[in-house]
Amino acid sequence: MKVAVIGSGNIGTDLMVKVLRSDLEMAALVGIDPDSDGLARAARFGVPTTSDGVEGLLRMPDFQDVRIVFDATSAKAHHANAAALAPFGVRLVDLTPAAIGPFVVPAVNLEEHLTAPNLNMVTCGGQATIPVVAAVAGVTPVPYAEIVASIASKSAGPGTRANIDEFTETTAAAIESVGGASRGKAVIVLNPAEPPLVMRDTVFCLVEDPDQAAVTHAVERMVKEVSTYVPGYRLKRPVQVTPVDGPVHTLVGDRRVTHRVSVFLEVEGAAHYLPAYAGNLDIMTSAALRVAERIAEATR
Repeated sequence: MKVAVIGSGNIGTDLMVKVLRSDLEMAALVGIDPDSDGLARAARFGVPTTSDGVEGLLRMPDFQDVRIVFDATSAKAHHANAAALAPFGVRLVDLTPAAIGPFVVPAVNLEEHLTAPNLNMVTCGGQATIPVVAAVAGVTPVPYAEIVASIASKSAGPGTRANIDEFTETTAAAIESVGGASRGKAVIVLNPAEPPLVMRDTVFCLVEDPDQAAVTHAVERMVKEVSTYVPGYRLKRPVQVTPVDGPVHTLVGDRRVTHRVSVFLEVEGAAHYLPAYAGNLDIMTSAALRVAERIAEATR
């Protein structure tokens, strides 16, 4: 199945390298900066390129054979790209926080959305933490879930920085709609430490009288599932289920909670194009690739 990538920055270029290592066929890398490293690298790999954006993609000779287009630009740009591509019936895998299509986290709900025309990959923090929230919610109701994604400042390019507000809003919404929490909150931290640290994610779920062994088993099983397509995804510490000091009402409305589930994750990148510390970008491209591969399998 032929695919194209829009966006020749860090995410788009890393995704291109991953596609070239897969059974999918890389038909084009699309950018708007003719001097970008991504377009130069694509040319060295023999991948067709255009620096004329989505309009350039539409003019490419093999565009009619493209079945999936990854969008690794920005939330604002994706709206325009989706509108331009809509008449041609291609499937869109959206790596921006635009959220035109349904939120998709492969380990949680991919099978539900295999036929959707536009699949949104939430955010890096969402891909890392929503599987854990869903695992806990599969065992016991989660009135409130909060995630903190800490990424190396050096791994946050212009697109990431421009989408900070969308990151928090989109991730919080997906914690609820995909993860199953009644209320969700997301925080992102750009860590300036030198040398840069790999992505770290913390998940807090407030619950009532949980089966601690069942919660731990569900989280560990989910982490193993995610690691099948993101090899650097792992628990940093054992799952912690601890009592809270008295009943908590302020964050969860009328729901009484007795315990806090704390999960500490680390995401190390595969270093296909980006440094290993850029796990935040690697988990997005790895998840997007898993979606496209599964679509290809389902349409054979």
